[in-house]
Amino acid sequence: MAQVWFSALGQLGTFLGLLSAGIAIALKDPVTDLAGWLFLIWRKPFDVGDRIQVGNSKGDVIDVRVFKFTVLEIGNWVDADQSTGRVIHIPNHKIFTDDIFNYTSDFEWVWNEMGVLITFESDWKKAKKILQDIADDVCQEFVNQAREEVKKAEKSYLIQYRYLTPIVYTSVKDSGINLTIRYLSNPRTRRGISQMLWETILNRFEEHDDIDFAYPTVRYYNNPTEGKPGTIPDGDQ
Repeated sequence: MAQVWFSALGQLGTFLGLLSAGIAIALKDPVTDLAGWLFLIWRKPFDVGDRIQVGNSKGDVIDVRVFKFTVLEIGNWVDADQSTGRVIHIPNHKIFTDDIFNYTSDFEWVWNEMGVLITFESDWKKAKKILQDIADDVCQEFVNQAREEVKKAEKSYLIQYRYLTPIVYTSVKDSGINLTIRYLSNPRTRRGISQMLWETILNRFEEHDDIDFAYPTVRYYNNPTEGKPGTIPDGDQ
C-alpha cells in the first residue's frame, strides 16, 4: 500500500513540476512586462511626453501602463521625424531586449547635419562664409537655450559639449565641393529649422554668379587648355 502511495506522490510531483514549468513559460511575457513596468517607474529611462526609439519603433510616448507603453509614431514613410498619426503599442519587456534612444530626456537637443554641394568652379570660400553666417543667424536662439540645458544635463550625465555653435565643414565628392552645416536642433522642430536654412541659402546663393549648386554630371576635361600650367606636359604646351 505504501508503495502505491509513494508512486502516486511521485507522479503527482512530476505533474506539478510540468504544470509549473508550463505556467512559467505561458506567463513569461506578462511577468517580464510587469518587471519592465517596475523598471520604468524606478529608473525612468523615459516618461510620457518624451520622444524615443525602441528597436525600429520611434515616436512620442503618450501612455505607460503595467504591461505596455504607447507611442505616437514618427518617421517611417514621413520625412524628418514628423508624426505619421499611427499609434504603436509596445510590450514593456522590449526595454530589456531592445536599445532605447531618448531624444528629449534631460538634454532636449540633437546634432543635425545638412550638406550643400557646389560645383568645383564655384568660389567655395565665399560659399562657406555665407553658410556660416546663415547658420549663426538662424541657430543663435537655439544655441543660447542649449547652453542652459547642458548645464542641467551635466548634473545627471557626463554631457560636456565645449562648442555648441554651428560650424561648416568642407569635403570633396565626385560631383563637387560638399559644405556640411552641423548645428543643434530640437528634435520636434528639426524640419522647420532645416527649411529655414535651405530657403535662406537659396535666396543668398541666387545673389552670386560665382556660386552654383552641383549635381551628378558628365564632363570632358581637356588638361592642355583647362589645367594649371605646372600640370601640363611639355609637349602639349
